[in-house]
Amino acid sequence: MKKRRVVIGVLGTVMDKRGKRANRLRKWRPTVALCQQPDLPVDRLELLHQPQDRGMAEQLTEDIRLLSPHTTVRPCPVTIADPWDFEEVYAAFLDFATRYKFDTENEEYLVHITTGTHVAQICWFLLTEARYLPASLIQTGPASRDAPEEAVPVGRYSIIDLDLSRYTTLTSRFQREQQESISFLKAGIDTRNATFNALIDQIERVALRSTAPVLLTGPTGAGKSFLANRIYQLKQSRHQLTGRLVAVNCATLRGDNAMSTLFGHVKGAFTGAATARAGLLREADGGVLFLDEIAELGLDEQAMLLKAIEEKTFFPFGSDKEVRSDFQLIAGTHRDMRQWVAEGRFREDLFARINMWSFALPGLAQRREDIAPNVEYELQRFAAEAQSQVRFDKEARERYLRFADSPQALWRGNFRELGSSVARMATLADQGRITLALVEEEIVRLQANWQTAKPSVAMELDLFDQRQLETVLEVCRRSASLSEAGRELFAVSRMKKVNPNDADRLRKYLARFGLSWESLHPGS
Repeated sequence: MKKRRVVIGVLGTVMDKRGKRANRLRKWRPTVALCQQPDLPVDRLELLHQPQDRGMAEQLTEDIRLLSPHTTVRPCPVTIADPWDFEEVYAAFLDFATRYKFDTENEEYLVHITTGTHVAQICWFLLTEARYLPASLIQTGPASRDAPEEAVPVGRYSIIDLDLSRYTTLTSRFQREQQESISFLKAGIDTRNATFNALIDQIERVALRSTAPVLLTGPTGAGKSFLANRIYQLKQSRHQLTGRLVAVNCATLRGDNAMSTLFGHVKGAFTGAATARAGLLREADGGVLFLDEIAELGLDEQAMLLKAIEEKTFFPFGSDKEVRSDFQLIAGTHRDMRQWVAEGRFREDLFARINMWSFALPGLAQRREDIAPNVEYELQRFAAEAQSQVRFDKEARERYLRFADSPQALWRGNFRELGSSVARMATLADQGRITLALVEEEIVRLQANWQTAKPSVAMELDLFDQRQLETVLEVCRRSASLSEAGRELFAVSRMKKVNPNDADRLRKYLARFGLSWESLHPGS
């Protein structure tokens, strides 16, 4: 059964009036013309109008009855004191939409956006896009200048379907812009790791659609600070921010200095506080606050931070007067936050608040296919900073990449360590050429740095124990925490235990060889 076509629109007090009856019927009027379209018959018109315009609405109803007898017009009085007040117009249209008995099984709906103020047109669009009105938008316009005389009153129309998938050009442009945003977050690096590409794709969508806190986890050197900066720049390019990016490593904050640095202080708050200080939270107002290594914050600072995130207000150190700051928080850590919460080192309520959007950045060992494009990126970055072109000899490049992708390359410092390695070779390169000799020298340097993490045991090991220990060390070096490494190493046996303590089990295993988690992750 064919559905009835229903149009919802407002009376155009200027364009729908237009002259006396004798010539009015020969002129183009938006609402009347909409009901005259030969290929778009309108079964019913819901005509919204102000109570004081009742006479005009009745006149328009009579004209439509003469020109389009099959169309039923239902005038709907709607009181709007100020048709240019957005809130008032939106509320009136929303009330109409929520009271209206839509019958989508038997009727199809169009919302006419040609008449009314610009505010009315915007409100119709918003309500339709939000599906308060299960309709498509329709707009009408006068006929072209060379149209025959009989076509003038009818004019033309176009239907706007808000399903963008139907608009190939627009859809492809949106997809292209999204890909450009994703490429921007990756600094244009041609990442080949499918998991990381999917991760960045999701981060791009969250960055542009949400102001909720973002938590970036992963090993030291995985790129958390770099990504936080790119997220800020991306949001800034879309005019979503008015403030700046304020960043601090929480591992450097201790005691009164932590409170003062983050929340500011008043004059005389503590010994040495000769002048007042605004604090980083206030400096980040309207922008982004990046708290790297947030797990290192003290519990008192955590409590104040939670209030600042939720209420946008906080007390500077030593003050009894609240101040306000509206910022988006991006937090970074290499810790296992759930383990940190379980051990009482991090507030559970704050973790729940910052964990709405959590993204685990993989280390270099988990993205070895991305070593080559990152080497190229680091070379380009060095060249830009040093204002000199540097390149690998072919044989040298092949040798370096072969080593970098081998099990012998531990990359404990992840992408930061890779960047330092490339910068060292570029600095020593004569005439801008990284030779095979320079590469061999750098490989020896890297291997010497990694020797410090080898077992400090005097006894000889059986081949079985050697291979087992090598596997354990490899997992430990690429993991962000002791617990994470334990879960991977004991994935099967832990399921047989009622209360598995993977971290303790792994710590005891390492101790057998004179090793500790801290020795494998210096500075963690």
